[in-house]
Amino acid sequence: MHAEPLPRGGPGAQQILVGLSTASVYPQNTEAAFRYAAEIGYDGIELMVWAEPASQSIATVQAYSRKYDVPVLAIHAPCLLISQRVWGSDPVAKLERSVRTAEALGAGTVVVHPPFRWQRRYAQGFADQVAELEEHSHVIVAVENMFPMRADTLFGRGTGSVRRLERRGGPGPGLTAFSPSYDPTDTGFRHYTLDLSHTATAGADPLALAARMGHGLAHLHLADGRGAAHDEHLVPGEGTQPCAELCAALIRSGFAGHAIAEINTQNARTTPDRTGMLDRTLAFARQHLNAPAPAPAPTHANRV
Repeated sequence: MHAEPLPRGGPGAQQILVGLSTASVYPQNTEAAFRYAAEIGYDGIELMVWAEPASQSIATVQAYSRKYDVPVLAIHAPCLLISQRVWGSDPVAKLERSVRTAEALGAGTVVVHPPFRWQRRYAQGFADQVAELEEHSHVIVAVENMFPMRADTLFGRGTGSVRRLERRGGPGPGLTAFSPSYDPTDTGFRHYTLDLSHTATAGADPLALAARMGHGLAHLHLADGRGAAHDEHLVPGEGTQPCAELCAALIRSGFAGHAIAEINTQNARTTPDRTGMLDRTLAFARQHLNAPAPAPAPTHANRV
């Protein structure tokens, strides 16, 4: 059974749109993500721009959006290691192009990672570029929290690294590949993306990070993790992150952004298996993010 969207705009209800990242269907393609989103009932798509030519083409993505009647809510800039050459090698130009692509597709948000340490020129001007892009566009540029490169990756990436994190109470030795930090609140930006799989790998408290982001928290990557040395992107509720508590905190804070399912379905053996994972993620989001707003405190006029 698929999770059905709750009625929009009801009295006293706070509705948060729930989108599907095209990365969630990898190794299937961008069109497959639109198809899953339409069939399962997601509110839109976050487009991961990477090596697949379709993901780089505004016209192709517009055609998918019309064909499946699924809007593009956000663009993920091509800043992964595997997409370093997508749209050229200049990260400054790629970030600007991501914003222009979002404008053309009607998306309200661009998700971007902090610069890598070896991208020195980009890193030096990154905060200023983000601020300037937002000043001249309606598109939000939401900088995402990342995670350190952990030493225990060398000694196993799965259950063993989870147990080591539990024993130590943290991720242990590691170094950041990002400048100046994998935590964007160390620099300070107007808008942020919070990723719950990344907090697991970093050994960070997502509730504390959300509090530091404050009203700048504009975008959520809804996933889960157990604290392994690699980025797991589990179905929310199937790891150790306080996903439900974080969703409740967003509701209380008046969160007005989008929640995007960004899970790993690469191990799904069949289409029904992958559909089930995407369906469970949407059901979790509908349950925990589209809760009714709390009733106002009684006033003198309505006390009995």
